[in-house]
Amino acid sequence: MFSLEGRVALVTGGSRGIGRTIAEALSEAGAKIALTSRRIDDATEAAATLGARESALPVELDVRDVAACRQAVATVERQFGRIDILVNNAGVEQVCPSLDVEEDVWDLIVDTNLKGAFFCAQAAARAMQRTASGGAIVNLCSLTSEVGIPTAVPYGSSKSGLLGMTRALAAEWAPLGIRVNAIAPGYFRTTMTEGFYADARWRETMLGKIPQGRFGDLGDLKGAAIFLASDASNYVTGQCLFVDGGYVASI
Repeated sequence: MFSLEGRVALVTGGSRGIGRTIAEALSEAGAKIALTSRRIDDATEAAATLGARESALPVELDVRDVAACRQAVATVERQFGRIDILVNNAGVEQVCPSLDVEEDVWDLIVDTNLKGAFFCAQAAARAMQRTASGGAIVNLCSLTSEVGIPTAVPYGSSKSGLLGMTRALAAEWAPLGIRVNAIAPGYFRTTMTEGFYADARWRETMLGKIPQGRFGDLGDLKGAAIFLASDASNYVTGQCLFVDGGYVASI
């Protein structure tokens, strides 16, 4: 039920952090993996760490480029003959007081996190239609999809939009056999969030808000990703699974 043998997965932003962990999880479950990064060297290094190197394809991609999103999916189809799973993980975040947000910051965050995710999903869904089994799309949402976080308005707007997109696409593409779900990680230490964790007072405050009393380990995301990508979730679509140690449930 949880096996991904014979499946092909594309993971955007798969060279580090959460994306790399999810790529590893899907590979461990048997999928062939294509992973993207804005730097091909980073994608190549990450792909080489996956178990079966002949089943891991590095792809250079800036998801803000719509044509490049379509080309990335076409590249995966040429290499593996199909695409069954898309994980929309590529994302950026910058914290800034809302009164100081500039247009270029807004565009960078929203175009990467929301626009890029949509056009990757669109390209992948067109490819999934060409298979008899449909497919599964997993979007990486955030606590900010549900909770208002000061100084993170562009990021929260993009992730709230991504949750809305998840639900709308799930409803529209269900007749095509394409399931669309999301994972919303809680507090996980990654390169993108490292600045927060350097602040001891912030760490103490946040830990006090998490019922399980600990920050997430990247491995905590593997089961959720495999579940939503596999046949184990065949009757699940339009849902967002919070992997947050109970944070959202407690507020």
